[in-house]
Amino acid sequence: MTTTDRAPETDRRTPWHTLSTAEVVSRLGAGSNGLTRAEASRRLAEHGPNTLPVAAGVPAWRRVLRLLRDPMIMVLAVAAVVSAVISREWETPVVILLVVVLNTVLNYVQETRAEESLAALRDMAVPHSRVVRDGAEVEVDSADLVPGDVVVVESGDRVPADGRVLEASRFQVAESALTGESVPVDKTAGAVAAADAPLGDRTGMVFMNTEVTRGRARVVVTGTGERTEMGAIAELLGGAGGEQTPLQRRIGVLARVLTVIALVVVTLVMGIGLVRGQSWEDMLLSAVSLAVATIPEGLTAVVAFTLAMGAARLAREGAIIKNLAAVETLGSTSHIATDKTGTLTLNEMTVTRIVAGGSAYTVTGTGYEATGTVLSSDPDAVPDLRRAAVAMTLCNDAIVTDGELVGDPTEGALLVAATKCGLDVEGLRAARPRVAQVPFDSDHRFMATVNRSPGGELALSAKGATGALLPRSTHVWNGTDAVELTDELHEAIRLATEELAERGLRTLLVAGRPFESAPGEDGSGETGVDESVLLDEVRGLTVFAVVGIVDPPRSEAAEAIRVARAAGISVHMITGDHLVTASSIARDLGIEGESVRGVDLDGIDDDELSERAPGMGVLARVSPEHKIRMVRALQSGGDVVAMTGDGVNDAPALSQADIGIAMGITGTDVSKGAADMVLTDDNFATIVSAVEQGRGIYDNIVKFVKFQLTTAWAFVLVFLASGLFGLAAVPFTALQVLLVNIVMDGPPAMALGVEPVEKNAMRRPPRPADEQILTPSRLVRILWLGVVMATGTLLVLAFAETLFPERAGVPLFATTLAYAAFVFFQVFNLMNVRSTDGSVFSRDMAHNAPIWVALAAVPLLLVAVVQVPFLQGIFDTTPLHADEWLLAVAVGSSILWLEELRKIGARWRARRQEGSGTMVVV
Repeated sequence: MTTTDRAPETDRRTPWHTLSTAEVVSRLGAGSNGLTRAEASRRLAEHGPNTLPVAAGVPAWRRVLRLLRDPMIMVLAVAAVVSAVISREWETPVVILLVVVLNTVLNYVQETRAEESLAALRDMAVPHSRVVRDGAEVEVDSADLVPGDVVVVESGDRVPADGRVLEASRFQVAESALTGESVPVDKTAGAVAAADAPLGDRTGMVFMNTEVTRGRARVVVTGTGERTEMGAIAELLGGAGGEQTPLQRRIGVLARVLTVIALVVVTLVMGIGLVRGQSWEDMLLSAVSLAVATIPEGLTAVVAFTLAMGAARLAREGAIIKNLAAVETLGSTSHIATDKTGTLTLNEMTVTRIVAGGSAYTVTGTGYEATGTVLSSDPDAVPDLRRAAVAMTLCNDAIVTDGELVGDPTEGALLVAATKCGLDVEGLRAARPRVAQVPFDSDHRFMATVNRSPGGELALSAKGATGALLPRSTHVWNGTDAVELTDELHEAIRLATEELAERGLRTLLVAGRPFESAPGEDGSGETGVDESVLLDEVRGLTVFAVVGIVDPPRSEAAEAIRVARAAGISVHMITGDHLVTASSIARDLGIEGESVRGVDLDGIDDDELSERAPGMGVLARVSPEHKIRMVRALQSGGDVVAMTGDGVNDAPALSQADIGIAMGITGTDVSKGAADMVLTDDNFATIVSAVEQGRGIYDNIVKFVKFQLTTAWAFVLVFLASGLFGLAAVPFTALQVLLVNIVMDGPPAMALGVEPVEKNAMRRPPRPADEQILTPSRLVRILWLGVVMATGTLLVLAFAETLFPERAGVPLFATTLAYAAFVFFQVFNLMNVRSTDGSVFSRDMAHNAPIWVALAAVPLLLVAVVQVPFLQGIFDTTPLHADEWLLAVAVGSSILWLEELRKIGARWRARRQEGSGTMVVV
């Protein structure tokens, strides 16, 4: 067959797996001699290079400009300009602009994330490929591959493009990163009838960046670059995500509300002042101070600090946070959609059941560590599995050393099981060398070997599918003798195999027989014999055992899922593995809900899926499109969704989820690039700990938001009332306000950010996704505390000279004393906000050392600003005497005593309601 001139079909939607090899070659215009160099060059120009698309990045200047358009930043910038024009002083506008720059830099650093996931996909690309061109096998740059090229791949290679298998010899490909399949998949040149077969069932196809684990094949390229399945994932990655985290949305809403309030209050104060006959200049300066007072400039910095501290705490527990804003997202997570392989399971195949001699045995221990034993359900049955263990060892190419596997995962599981049966695997292999073999092939579905014992006797061992080896068997080992395989015993073995399969186990039958002479023309027993001769000798076997193999659940995953459920979080398993296997693992782990296949989603519209998704416990045999669709369906109800995974196929869903969680050990670079958080220990239980920390972090953010907004609200009331009653045109200067908002608010707020997680954090349901930071109860408390602060400050401002007549007429005395009282209100309010109803004087309040440092630092700074001559000139203050300081402290402490009385009443009401059986929700 020669290359044709017709244009090849390259649509990824073409069901290449359903077509015969002849039809595929015809449609692609390929031939047995491959493409000519000229034709390959023409197709390369037409289809482009075999590389994944590179997404265009957003220029840095555009990101900065977008951040500067933030309403809160714009108000501050206008305030700086007005201050510079009116006051002609440099201090205030420079400090305001420094605050603007600091906020912009913090937001830019937090927002900027490199496109690591797409870069990792591109880095996986195979640099060179062996291609048949002009009838000769040559090596070319993989980027130059085109549809219709005939590529040669063998064990150890990575597949360079999507393709249809033309010829295969014992060919296996590991596709777990793409499909979630736990074990390598046998590939043949045969077609698959079902057009909608999942990727993992398309045994005649290979896919870009998957790994060949055994054999050799010739493959005709059907898709390159963006037209491959990896290209589809890259496209999904480009379109997924981009959503703000719940915290970002809440802070954004809060900032917009505060900006509107600032503009309204500034307008109101200016109007009152002008009506009262005050000058435009005084009113503009007052407006600048009020705008600065209303907007909590330190909010962004303190949020960033709190998230960074939370990220550091999570890192110590095995969770690396890539996107700081995602730290808090965990606290409001209501669904965790998790991959199975390597996430809930060990990704280490393990023999867990053996049926032999009419008895069933349980094999304890997991993974490739040979720790465990063989237990019988029948106390009278004595495990005699030596013959089965010998066959599992000799008919096996894997090597397991100190828990590390080299070779096929299933064969590794058999070796470990043989060790648990008491066999010296290495010693047996050395004593019984292999003299001939029938390698596994998907056509006959078994492997067989002939080994020589030290005495010269030969024995044949075989393992494979029950349906393939049982018809070749004539006897069954009953523990002491080989008895004839009757119809009754034949049916018992078949039923035992089905029972294991129904439990989600992969089954293998192990058999063997004595061998009279080694196959070969001279009967010498040397290797290198004709494989087809030995294939005919695999008959008259004695069945030793049927084994059940599974990728076992992680021991800690079940407890983590239980804790998550108690915290109101639903767990969903989304995997590329088979439905029966996935459902069995889900039952063992305690995952509840409906079990469906990915193909079943294709017949469900988005509305129906949104209704059913929360009740789906297992979604099996899925494609990347199914995963991302499931995540979107869970999000459609307003829920916050976390997605865990480790494979390339998980990356789009990780990017789409509110928080993507990748496995650090088994995870691919692609999944890590797409995720917001990486688990360094691959431990699902770490997620539960991270959720607890996330809830604590959010609680701390709420605490300091309440703290800072109380200050902002008190400032507003002070400015409004001062102007309304004619106490002072500008009660506090812009620099005094900035000192409070940045310096005197900052350290205390940061100290609140490291408060310990509350004890009941994981006994509360997740917060509603649309819950705002300022709930009605919190807002009422902020308004109440702000009124207390403003009232006390205004009283000091109004009666300062009355209380201290000797200071009458001293410039700045009244405003300085009022300012001192206002700061002490803050100090005592810091203690109030640490707990909604808990007393300041309880033992739990003593555990946060930074709080006490802040409580000492703020008064010291205030004393310096008031008493140090150099600072007096900058901040417009005058020195205070000892009795005046005592008054400021006494007035400021009133907020503490009033709150303690309120908390006593709240605790009394809670106890009464608890005694009556009524649940109290705070």
